[in-house]
Parts: sequence; structure tokens; C-alpha cells
Amino acid sequence: QVQLVESGGGVVQAGGSLRLSCAASRSIFSINQMAWYRQAPGKQRELVAYISDGGSTNYVDSVKGRFTISRDNAKNMVYLQMNSLKPEDTAVYYCNARHLGNRYWGQGTQVTVSS
Repeated sequence: QVQLVESGGGVVQAGGSLRLSCAASRSIFSINQMAWYRQAPGKQRELVAYISDGGSTNYVDSVKGRFTISRDNAKNMVYLQMNSLKPEDTAVYYCNARHLGNRYWGQGTQVTVSS
């Protein structure tokens, strides 16, 4: 079992940056995959980026070159650096952990990008 708490969301103008943080209640060293998802109003939740326990990363095409996911195993933290934000990035962002066939979710943090 792992509890996840996101922070760092807010309102930012287009072109701005935000850094989301996800704090885990236990060591994430052995967790297979940590990820960020987002859900915009009226849309399905989508995978934004993930990072494996080995450090490999993957991104949805719409954020490649603008977002960076990272993990700090020593602090049990996962981050999402978001640059060059666009209005279409507006959504609730969720931290997710996938481990041994189980999925764990945070409560989400709102990101709003104004044009």
C-alpha cells in the first residue's frame, strides 16, 4: 500500500511553468512505475508521463519537449516539470504508482493555464 499526495498546481499564464510534486508514504525505490496522469473537464483521464524503477521515461506526444518527469528515491518524491504551458494543458493532474499489479492514486492537483 502507498499513499500519494500531489502539490504544486495553480493558475499560470500560457508560456509559463509549474512544477508538480508527488510525495509517497513509503519508499518508491522498488515501485515498478511512477506516472502522472491528467483529466480535463469532459475528457477521459490520460497518461502524461511515466518513469520506471530503472529511470526510463516516456511521454505523451503533446507534452514531449515541454514536460520532464523525474523521481528522487531518497526523498520518496516524483516530480513533473512543466514548461511552455498551453491552455490545453489545463486539467487535474494525478500521481500514480504501479507496483506488483496494483495501482495507487493521489487526490489530484488542479492546473489552470490562461490564454
